[in-house]
Amino acid sequence: MPSSKRTMAATLITAAVISGTTLATATTASAADYRCKTSSASVDNPAYSGPWADNYNFDVKLCAKRSGGYIYAYAKVNFEGPVSYVNQTDVLDAARFHLQIKKSVSGPDPVVKWANYTGLEYKLEHGNIAGNGSYTTGTIKYKAGSGRYLADGFIQLDWNNDGKGYRNTYFSASPTV
Repeated sequence: MPSSKRTMAATLITAAVISGTTLATATTASAADYRCKTSSASVDNPAYSGPWADNYNFDVKLCAKRSGGYIYAYAKVNFEGPVSYVNQTDVLDAARFHLQIKKSVSGPDPVVKWANYTGLEYKLEHGNIAGNGSYTTGTIKYKAGSGRYLADGFIQLDWNNDGKGYRNTYFSASPTV
């Protein structure tokens, strides 16, 4: 192979290796930018008063980051549910996670972006054989101005046969960016 072709091939290989390293580093750094906080709550099924366990125990990790003029937020819900609820689709009429981005201000923080994630119901109804599982929402994005923002959210459960619609379960963890 002539010298100029070897030099060009070596340059292309070096560029590919450097690009691959740069992309891997950027992805890793991006994931590390999230600030997360976790809080817990236990929720009782108001439609059931029998002798068996009926509480869901939730750990919710709310995460937020600021990047390129935007605020990003998502939530991960881990739960321990009653083993008797596994594959029972008649315990809940609906369930969702309501994710929010709020602007941090003096007084109540206004919601600037929100989304409902309904995939939580399926996960709660189809936990593992011990009734446990997890669910991660999608990520919401908001074009941020100056100031601080935070991720917030709550679980909304609509229990079957209680006639009261959604009941909210709030979590105290709100990471600020």
